[in-house]
Amino acid sequence: MPYANMQTMQIHLEHISLKVPEGRHAIIVLDQAGWHTSSKLKRPENLTLISLPPASPELNPTEQVWRQLREDHLANRCYKNEEDIVNVCCEAWNAFEDKPGSIKSLCSRKWAIFKD
Repeated sequence: MPYANMQTMQIHLEHISLKVPEGRHAIIVLDQAGWHTSSKLKRPENLTLISLPPASPELNPTEQVWRQLREDHLANRCYKNEEDIVNVCCEAWNAFEDKPGSIKSLCSRKWAIFKD
């Protein structure tokens, strides 16, 4: 998505909702970005949104993914232009995604049970 805002968040939630198997329920852990907490968001019935406390990046599983991407691919580099940045980010994500279990190993929490 080209922007992070309430409208794109709504599309994102709807997309996640469609991927949740029938009869199952998903929990989405979010920071407190304005587009995550907007009262205008329509939460799909099969999703629960849990907001993390303010200023707590160490609790945000997504921060672990960003840390890994920075360490392995993105840190200490110079980029020619915006297109170069986007291309390098895509390459970094694809390399990360090609490692089976990467997200699960970085983002698992004792209080969240992942079932395949």
